[in-house]
Amino acid sequence: MTSRRLKLIAIGIPLFLVLLFSFYIWAALSWSYSSGDRAGYLQKLSNKGWICKTWEGELSLMAIPGAAPEKFHFTVRQPEVAAHLDAAMGKRVTLMYEQHKGLPGSCFGETEYFVTGLRE
Repeated sequence: MTSRRLKLIAIGIPLFLVLLFSFYIWAALSWSYSSGDRAGYLQKLSNKGWICKTWEGELSLMAIPGAAPEKFHFTVRQPEVAAHLDAAMGKRVTLMYEQHKGLPGSCFGETEYFVTGLRE
């Protein structure tokens, strides 16, 4: 093999792997595994992360009287939705969400549940 061909291979393989990884991330964020609604009282919303800042929240779900309340942890990617959630803090809301499985790391969010909207 020539020196030029080895350089092309040395550049081509890492470039192909980066493109493949980028396609995987795009696909995981574009298609949701599931979607639905959760109703409860919005308890917490915070902007977290060292490098990748994400909005992380907690919804206290309606439970049977006398039972321990269940908490729904979620991530918000759009600043507009985070602003609406912040305004509804402490109120009973219904969150619309999408579940995205298989996202690597916490740069995309600490949970796999991404809130896309809310109703008060």
